[in-house]
Amino acid sequence: MTLDDRTLLTIAVIGGTGKEGTGLAMRWALQGYRVIIGSRDAERAAAHAKELNAQLGADLLAGQANADAAAQANIVVLSVPYSAHKATLESIRDQLDGKILIDITVPMQPPDVRTVYIPEGRSAAQEAQALVGDNVRVVSAFQNVSATKLKDPRGIIDCDVLVTGDDEEAKSEVMKLVEAAGMRPIDAGPLANAVAAEALTPVILYINRKYGIKGAGIRITGV
Repeated sequence: MTLDDRTLLTIAVIGGTGKEGTGLAMRWALQGYRVIIGSRDAERAAAHAKELNAQLGADLLAGQANADAAAQANIVVLSVPYSAHKATLESIRDQLDGKILIDITVPMQPPDVRTVYIPEGRSAAQEAQALVGDNVRVVSAFQNVSATKLKDPRGIIDCDVLVTGDDEEAKSEVMKLVEAAGMRPIDAGPLANAVAAEALTPVILYINRKYGIKGAGIRITGV
């Protein structure tokens, strides 16, 4: 099997009942990928998948408990609040062995979500890599994409996605998924650079409020 074959590739979106995870799951499902929504509650995941299938007009998504979803996937996407980041990773760590993990988590300390917060491990993605071990290829992406834009699975998203990671092959596969979701991927270097991408999100949230807008994003010029 090659990861280019969408019909054979399964993506598990852990935290797929949240806004960002929901939007990405729908977009990938519409592009022919097999997508499983993961939640701590299997019944909640199944009910959410059913709702989304009704919205899409086709039976494209399934819902399962986090560990079961991760076990079946080739690529696992972690879309949870930072407060649940460590615990969620610990609950699926055994199911991640040998796989690509896309971490879209942004470290924040509510209620002050518009001020940059740098965690002890420098970035959520680096903390994830340290927790899951070297046999899991962690790639950081999608932190700067507005959930407001993602919620329309067929809508146009006019922004770039910074992709960081230490494994070039894994990064390349994630960049394909960025394109499949309707955005332009930008290779932003090693996983250590995830600290910059994650830190941009509170800045964007501040800009949204300051200028009374929704869904600000980033665009890399000259590429």
